[in-house]
Parts: sequence; structure tokens; C-alpha cells
Amino acid sequence: MLDTETTRFVDAATALPAAALEAAFESQLDLLGEGGNEASDAAGPSASANSELDHRIRAALLPRADELDEHRIGLHSDARTAISTAARAIVTRRRLTPEQFTVLVTPFVELDLDIPAHAG
Repeated sequence: MLDTETTRFVDAATALPAAALEAAFESQLDLLGEGGNEASDAAGPSASANSELDHRIRAALLPRADELDEHRIGLHSDARTAISTAARAIVTRRRLTPEQFTVLVTPFVELDLDIPAHAG
């Protein structure tokens, strides 16, 4: 079962406007070269947590697929990726270094979303 902080983040992130989700994804791409790839690899949650995250994110974004893709083709998929990456960091925050955690959640910090503190 996902912790409260993670479910709160997913619920808030999936409700963001299309433009904000596009900005989060673009920011995430920019951070890949700044340790984002390595951090993402380190943030692998358990299979059950990953499955629960995937289901929660998909269930929230699927009804918005047309809206997101009308804003920018492929945004539905990109939004899932951006939210999933940050949510995986939140789930595994106790294992990540502060730098790894920061690089993965920064796109949503920039949008003023409530992100739990790193707990390493």
C-alpha cells in the first residue's frame, strides 16, 4: 500500500492543468543529464508499489487523455512518465540520496506542488 504522502502527490499531480504537466515533463527532460537518469534507476520501488502507482496514475489520467493530447500530441503519455518518475522518488525517498531525490521531484517543486521532505 502506498503511503499518504505518495497518494497525495499523485492525486495533486494528475489534477494539474495540461500546460503544467507539459512544463513538468520538459523540466524532467532537462534534468536527465544532471543525474536524472541515474537517480531514476535508483528509485525503483517494489513490484507491488510500482503496480499500485501505475494503476493510480493511469486511472487518473485516462479520462483526461483527449484533453492532454489536444494540448500537445503525446502529452498524455509524457504526463504519466513525469508523474511516475517523481512518485517513484517519493515512494523510495528513504533509499535515495538527497541529490537523487531532488533531481527527480524538482519538476513538480517548480510547480509549487507539496512534496514530502527527503527522509534519508
